[in-house]
Amino acid sequence: MPQQFDKSRLPSRHVSVGPERAPHRSYYYAMGLTEEEIARPFVALASAGNDSAPCNTTLDAQADAARAGVEAGGGMPRRFNTITVTDGIAMGHQGMKSSLVSREVIADSIELSVRGHCYDALVGFAGCDKSLPGMMMAMLRLNVPSIFVYGGSILPGRFEGRDVTVKDVFEVVGRYAAGACPIEEVHALERAACPGHGACGGQYTANTMACVGEAIGLSLPNSNMVPAPYTSREQIAHAAGAQVMDLLARNLRPRDICTREAFENAARIVAATGGSTNGALHLPAMAHEAGIAFTLHDVAETFKSTPYCADLQPGGRYVARDMYEAGGVYMLMKTLLAEGLLHGDCLTVTGRTLGENIDEVTWNPDQKVIYDARAPITATGGVVGLRGTLAPDGAIVKVAGLHSLQFEGPARVFDCEEDTFAAVEARTIAEGSVIVIRYEGPKGGPGMREMLSTTAALYGQGMGESVALITDGRFSGATRGFCIGHVGPEAADGGPIALVEDGDPIRIDAEAGTIDLLVDAAVLAERRARWQPRRNDYQSGALWRYAQNVGPAWAGAVTHPGGASETHVYADI
Repeated sequence: MPQQFDKSRLPSRHVSVGPERAPHRSYYYAMGLTEEEIARPFVALASAGNDSAPCNTTLDAQADAARAGVEAGGGMPRRFNTITVTDGIAMGHQGMKSSLVSREVIADSIELSVRGHCYDALVGFAGCDKSLPGMMMAMLRLNVPSIFVYGGSILPGRFEGRDVTVKDVFEVVGRYAAGACPIEEVHALERAACPGHGACGGQYTANTMACVGEAIGLSLPNSNMVPAPYTSREQIAHAAGAQVMDLLARNLRPRDICTREAFENAARIVAATGGSTNGALHLPAMAHEAGIAFTLHDVAETFKSTPYCADLQPGGRYVARDMYEAGGVYMLMKTLLAEGLLHGDCLTVTGRTLGENIDEVTWNPDQKVIYDARAPITATGGVVGLRGTLAPDGAIVKVAGLHSLQFEGPARVFDCEEDTFAAVEARTIAEGSVIVIRYEGPKGGPGMREMLSTTAALYGQGMGESVALITDGRFSGATRGFCIGHVGPEAADGGPIALVEDGDPIRIDAEAGTIDLLVDAAVLAERRARWQPRRNDYQSGALWRYAQNVGPAWAGAVTHPGGASETHVYADI
């Protein structure tokens, strides 16, 4: 027998209870609901499902599978969809300017749909990169009982006897440009790399944020590494629908779960998996929604003491399916907690603490993907924060898989990604150079593009570690090599990166956490006196509006004041 709920304090009372709500109820009767069903709590099933890319193609079916779980728990499911911008398709052209902006649109659209229809709880289904933090940001903003469900990763493709992902396709473009392979190899690899449904298989942004979902407590234990094609994803969706009703009965909300300590746990997992540098952009944005100060600098501080334990691509050997078969995110958290590196007393959507959930996991000594934290791949995390005269507000670099953590060389400066990619294709970048790509930040881009096409082409040409690349934009989680993003202040705000000229010496030390422009202060002052702000081509529409409102990358590139400025929370209307 489904549990009964008193709707007198739930948001949905505003659209379903009392004589004055008869017009509202008439719409529900039109959709076939009964009087008893209208009297139940209304549970939003937010899906980022669409036909844009394989990351998103199973999400609607998973959201529909959650309906039965909600109904079994005494709720009334209400599904709606939001957008995605899929990075793999938006990459390498002007479309990538839409990617980070879509995170805000996703969060805003979920907020508006939940507010407008007075839903009482939320289960969110996401696949591609920005839809994951966008969903979780909405949950923290609304603060209704919520569960996050990742749609699952793609299975690896097979090519010439080895596992491959879309990263390999981006890199073969560089090999082809270098004359190192025929066009037939490019075409054969592009047909083999992505064999079906699911998000990119390596520890790129989607899988990084899926791991965050479990580590921060918003996802069911060991649910997010299950690949998209596996039939058990239907059971996970059903379980999420049922469990959100238990959260509603307990009034256990996202901000009860996502404390500062939970954010520290999430940052640990980003570093321990050698995850995407985008984690250092999305965690501050999520914390901002809850009114928690947790910036790039806080993330980087956590990274400093985190061992790199999961041997995942792009820096390592394995993909998400392999991590799932090795025991998943909780297997990794088992060894981190044993070494005192996690806050085990944080609550999760199970209603139990993270430590209690981990107690149910038995360490598997036979698997090869997740190293014991006492004997990690490297003693410090796979992602490192940097700061110095070139980046006073900070920067971020993924060091997982790098052979050297220091680099010094002369700057080769570009004012957009397209010019850089053309120079890479033309093979006019000298070994030992520090490539600087600027005016690609949140405001200056606008939209803070990722640079995977450029970095992958460099790697494909065999120059992945013979040059460094610095930008006020971002890098894909699939990027590898000495690539530093989120440099702040960005060029559009007149940061030091705007003053760099060809030939300027730049020194990077990822071990010491520094990034410095080795130019005399008097010379920089003279350049600053000549510097003029640039006007971009986006003077109307969503990208213009984003540029007017977006804040710095170190604070999450957010567009509104956040939870700290609230006078009330939606869940309490």
